[in-house]
Amino acid sequence: MKIMLAQLNSKVGDIQGNCQRILTQMQHAQQQACDVIVFPELALTGYPPEDLLLRKSFMDVVDQALLKITSASTQCICILGHPRREDSLLYNSASLLSNGQCIDTYDKQALPNYGVFDEQRYFSKGSSAKTFTVHGWHIGISICEDLWNDDVARQQQSCDMVFSLNASPFHLGKQQEREKLLQARARQWNSPICYINMVGGQDEVVFDGGSCVIDSEGDLMSRLAIFVEDDAFYSMQQLEPHPQASIPSELEGMHKALIMGIHDYVRLNHGQQVLLGLSGGIDSALTAVLAVQALGAENVLGVLMPSAFSSDHSIHDAEDLARHLNIETTTLAIAEPVEMVEKTLKPSFEKWQKTTSDVTEENIQARMRALLLMAISNKTGRMLLTTGNKSEMAVGYATLYGDMAGGFAPLKDVYKTQVFALSRHINHKHEIIPWNTIEKPPSAELRPDQFDSDNLPNYDDLDAILQASIEDRLSSEEISRHLNIPLTEVQRIVHLLYLAEYKRRQAPPGIKITSRSFGRERRYPITHQFRD
Repeated sequence: MKIMLAQLNSKVGDIQGNCQRILTQMQHAQQQACDVIVFPELALTGYPPEDLLLRKSFMDVVDQALLKITSASTQCICILGHPRREDSLLYNSASLLSNGQCIDTYDKQALPNYGVFDEQRYFSKGSSAKTFTVHGWHIGISICEDLWNDDVARQQQSCDMVFSLNASPFHLGKQQEREKLLQARARQWNSPICYINMVGGQDEVVFDGGSCVIDSEGDLMSRLAIFVEDDAFYSMQQLEPHPQASIPSELEGMHKALIMGIHDYVRLNHGQQVLLGLSGGIDSALTAVLAVQALGAENVLGVLMPSAFSSDHSIHDAEDLARHLNIETTTLAIAEPVEMVEKTLKPSFEKWQKTTSDVTEENIQARMRALLLMAISNKTGRMLLTTGNKSEMAVGYATLYGDMAGGFAPLKDVYKTQVFALSRHINHKHEIIPWNTIEKPPSAELRPDQFDSDNLPNYDDLDAILQASIEDRLSSEEISRHLNIPLTEVQRIVHLLYLAEYKRRQAPPGIKITSRSFGRERRYPITHQFRD
């Protein structure tokens, strides 16, 4: 039996477009004399369709497209992931389509309800595992979480091939986790596994592909491209090693995920061009590089907005970066408009006896920059990219309606230490980000001689504390013991983490990189009194 794996970038809600992509791949499989073609989980709708599933009009279009695909099916059996209605219930299903008919359907049993997943809101559980007969071969079907769930996996009988349909999001190290599990399941089932995964960016998640074939002894036979649409052909009679796409390093995987996330978010939201503020700092520099690599230099505008406290070297660093990237820039000095705002507020502040400069004046600068950036965004139709990183968002070192303003936050899930590491990685062949930008002490430059280290521990310690609290969910005492950092310092940082929840609720979406990103994966109340 000849098999084709079709690793697609399905667009959420683009039923007609996804349908056409599926039909094109089916025709290709037929031309190659394939017996089976298999698509990812919910390939017809894209993943996750969320509350679109609750709209009758949406499911009507899904059903029409499914009928069209079914009618176009030939002797080459199509295994297609799609939502399915039955008796007022919805199922996450895989149907076997052949010769113009649906010959059978499998409904996903393990519905994940953690992290970015919310499937129990929409789908009902399938009742049991099934084994299907295809051209005399006995095959099993598994849909994503079914593979990870031990109770469901125990139901799977040994067969000639198990097809696993997936929409498995990327985070650092995820491909290695998948393949380790696949190897264990192949040995458990004494069956080879064809694992097909989605690829592409959807809001805050990126699907990285990496579809693969594992033989019954747990050996990797083939791996498709990562972060790229791809397809491949296999023969079950002679399941032999094929060329394997390499797994990118951690930094390169992060790099590719950020580029794909920016590209698909901007383009699928009907945007072509973006703008961002260029401060001469490392966060804005890295964001600009990623935007150029995702969208092209001609589609990126850098806005320099020096204040009374901007250093000459920061301005020069921003200008050097723009030259390296060959992007258009404009300069809008903010000292004068900031002074006018302060002058307007001065009588009121004096009346209230609030004349000492503090964070208020710093935030006026950040909000003035946001005002100018959003004005350019409105006038030109460019999407504004924010440049803040996960470390800043965690402890609240970001200005609401200031540097947080924008349509997309590419570095939202990237710690500051990772920003430095990725910037050095990007520069490993030749200088793109000015080395001075990477090597100088980080500063918001909102007051004289200001540095991030004035109020925060060094970023190695800060990020270690944050990762232990956010991703590992350790208590302050456990973090202190594990990292050998004073308990009072750990408690201070964790307190800042809790206090900044209200800001994060108002932040733009950003690309998931870590195993627990802010937003759907970390749902804390804004108002609570717990401190560990």
